[in-house]
Amino acid sequence: MEYADAKLREEEARGERYLEPGSITALGQCCVTVLIGDHLPTLLAECAPLIEARETQRLQLMFRLLDRVAGGVDPMLRDLENHIVQAGLADMVAAADIITQDSEKYVERLLKLFRRFSDLVKEAFNDDPRFLTARDKAFKTVVNDITLFKLELPTSNTAMARGIKISTPESKCPELLANYCDMLLRRTPFSKRLTTEEIESRLKDVLLVLKYVSNKDVFMRYHKAHLTRRLILDSSADSEKEEDMVEWLREVGMPADYVNKLARMFQDIKVSEDLNTQFRSQTTRHDAINIKILNAGAWARGSERVSVSLPLELEDYIPEVEEFYKKKHSGRKLQWYHHMSNGTITFANNTGRFDLDVTTFQMAVLFAWNQRPNERVSYENLRLATELPDPELRRTLWSLVAFPKLKRQLLVYEPAISNPKDFTENTLFWVNQEFAIIKNGKPQRRGKVNLVGRLQLSTERSQQEDNQ
Repeated sequence: MEYADAKLREEEARGERYLEPGSITALGQCCVTVLIGDHLPTLLAECAPLIEARETQRLQLMFRLLDRVAGGVDPMLRDLENHIVQAGLADMVAAADIITQDSEKYVERLLKLFRRFSDLVKEAFNDDPRFLTARDKAFKTVVNDITLFKLELPTSNTAMARGIKISTPESKCPELLANYCDMLLRRTPFSKRLTTEEIESRLKDVLLVLKYVSNKDVFMRYHKAHLTRRLILDSSADSEKEEDMVEWLREVGMPADYVNKLARMFQDIKVSEDLNTQFRSQTTRHDAINIKILNAGAWARGSERVSVSLPLELEDYIPEVEEFYKKKHSGRKLQWYHHMSNGTITFANNTGRFDLDVTTFQMAVLFAWNQRPNERVSYENLRLATELPDPELRRTLWSLVAFPKLKRQLLVYEPAISNPKDFTENTLFWVNQEFAIIKNGKPQRRGKVNLVGRLQLSTERSQQEDNQ
């Protein structure tokens, strides 16, 4: 290749010195045919090994030579694409056990690959648009690969309605990207370690990868769910950065319908803050309740609402709130979504006194012991007391008897089981009077526990609707 390159330069110099301008082109074509065209198979056979070995200087020379031949670069583009796909997938497979469970490591791995391939294109091919396009096409294949990172999504409402389980495999990348954004935007130990600038930089990295995701709707669905939880639980690390993210999503061309709903969600929160200020000025129980009036079109994930028998202490607020709202907005109807609500209750036992952050369903279950703290209550009686549907009651009870972050659970039950589906109507539950927060091996007499976990945004049935 060096010989061919040198001879071509020499002949071009001689042509400019001795030939008429019209003859220089003919001379150049003749030299290219003899020095490059006649040896094309030999040259191209070396392309893939050079890419594999990252021999950027020799690739530069090959690119310079083959670009003189009509269609000569096309095989190089194919070799680059194949290399990126094979090397990218091999790298992801090698770290599959870690990255499929850790969204941070997954995103970092993808970004590391992208930078590696981008450096190759820059150093070997001078960021030629044809090679950048080949890089993008191949990296998109890596991002959307379904061999290891996949989830199952129902394909149609009709199939679901007929009870036919049809699913289309999808890359898990959109879900992991949304999880990573949630880690950055929610108050977490991870986000607290980062500066505002670092968080913004990492969010921009997500947007870079997102460009290559085929099913952007999946990312937006997960991102919207995470945002809903952050807004309802007031767990955002930086509200300004939250709104910035919405605009960035709009700028990179995410589905407009989703982005508009996200913007509407922030408007609802701001309006709700004003309503709360007005409501508190008119009630004696100033800080006991925080209402969020949410537009169903922007927030609702499923049409189904869950019936639950609320504790009287909570039930009393409903007519007061409704009356207040009707005075402000006559003609509008409020619908209460209790499965999206939460609160803080105080719990006292033999060990101490604790503040518990709970869902409304958890609150309804725990208040069943308010007047009988030492009694054992059967599953059937809890169902009658709370009026919760069976799937929701089982899930709620399991969160109170097997909360993963607690060494001492809030409720105790018998007989022992390993799955909430195994609860029977005769399973007995009772309050753990020895419940305590354990720190450094010692029970604490006071403290706060968040039992909300991952706030349930929809019922078991409407979760299937959400996946449409």
